Amino acid sequence: MKSKMNGNELTLFVTGEIDHHNARKIRETADGLIQQKHPAMLKMDFSGVNFMDSSGIGLIMGRYRTMQLYGGKLKVTEIPPALRRMMELSGLSGLDVLERSGRDNECDQ
Repeated sequence: MKSKMNGNELTLFVTGEIDHHNARKIRETADGLIQQKHPAMLKMDFSGVNFMDSSGIGLIMGRYRTMQLYGGKLKVTEIPPALRRMMELSGLSGLDVLERSGRDNECDQ
């Protein structure tokens, strides 16, 4: 997983499959970077994710709670349409962490 710090914003570029095994690795890396850099905003870019099970929902919710503890915010960006539906059905949209993009608007039509 790649990361980029820009001012107070940390972006994590999540790729591949997010299952129980991979979610643990991503969580450990993300939490380490959050503790080290203390970003005001954590963005998780999902453009490179091609599969996700419920472990991915847990991964997002855990980073949401972690960022709240640090006084920061979380946004999940560049979400593939198939994953967006799962995220919305799980209730993540109620946390206001799912960022809308131009690509999302095309799919709504």
